[in-house]
Parts: sequence; structure tokens; C-alpha cells
Amino acid sequence: MEVNPQASTSAPAAPEQELLLFGKYGMSEVVVRDGGLAKYINLDPVVVPHSDGRHSGRWFGKARLNIVERLINNMMRTEVFTGKKMKAYRTTQNAFEVIAKKTNKNPVQVLVEALENAAPREEITRLQFGGISVPKAVDVAPSRRLDIALRNITKGAIQSSFKNTKAIHECLADELILASKNDMNSFSVSKKEEVERVASSAR
Repeated sequence: MEVNPQASTSAPAAPEQELLLFGKYGMSEVVVRDGGLAKYINLDPVVVPHSDGRHSGRWFGKARLNIVERLINNMMRTEVFTGKKMKAYRTTQNAFEVIAKKTNKNPVQVLVEALENAAPREEITRLQFGGISVPKAVDVAPSRRLDIALRNITKGAIQSSFKNTKAIHECLADELILASKNDMNSFSVSKKEEVERVASSAR
């Protein structure tokens, strides 16, 4: 009986396991419907959204950061979270658990929908004609749209936590859920509508 020397006796390779954010949430099924933002919303699978600043100082380096890490970094804008990365990390992780419990959806998908609804498409700039300053409506670059949306979402969550019995992670979860539904009670959506309304009057 002849033996094929090329026959493999090893067991078949196990399928690669998907990396889950916080060990719970998959990124592969998340859909970005806004084509303008899709290039700048990084949904690469990670377990711990922390890049240790390896993209800082590079042009458009923040576009390489996972979108959840950018949310965590924006939570550190105010004096409450400045320099407290682990506090902002735990707040975001707890907020995602609240979102998953309330909506039965992937929290990353809720975050993406919130960003799409909170990103303004128009804003105003000032043009100088002699000694007169005239407002002029301009389109917003996709990268700036995402920056503004992230900033307003985190700002609204932190502001709503002041003089409130709710914990900060619950305020962040509520802000994301309202923004994902395009609800005007959301701070970020109301700011977007205000900016676009002023821009439409300056066309």
C-alpha cells in the first residue's frame, strides 16, 4: 500500500475568532449609511479601544483611530475628565451596556447613527467686504462634520449630568439613543439644526 507523502496528518485550522469590542460587541455588522462620513468612521475590530497616541501628529491621523476611541477621547475635553482616560473608558463601556439593554441593538451601530444625525452639513463663515462682515453659508468637510458631532454628543452628555441624579454613563447613553433617533431633545441634534438653520438664512 502506497502512502501519499503530501497527505497532511494535522487537524484542520480553527476559524479565526472575531475581535469583539469590550469583549461583547462585534464591528463587522455595523453599517454606515452616510457616504460622506464612511471614510472617516473607522470600524476596525478591536478589543480595547486605546492606540496610545500612535497616530498623533499625523495629517488625518485621527481618521485611523477606532470611532469608539475617538468618543472616549472627546469625553476628556472638560475639567471633569481631563487626563482621566480610564474614567472616560469605563464611562463609555458602561454607557454601551445601558444602550444594549435599552435598545437591544449593537451600541456601535447606535453610535454611528447618532453621529450621522448630529453631523451638520452646512455652517456659516464670515466674509469681509471693506469694513462690513457678511455671513456666508458653506458646506462642511466630512472630517469636520464628524469632529463637531463627537464634540456635541460628549458636551451634551456632560452638561446633562450636572445637577442630575443620573450617572454620567446614563447621560451619555441617553444622548446617544436620542441622537440616533434624530430626536430634538438631544443636545447634539438641536445644535446641528440650529447651525443649519442659520446657514440656510445666510445663503
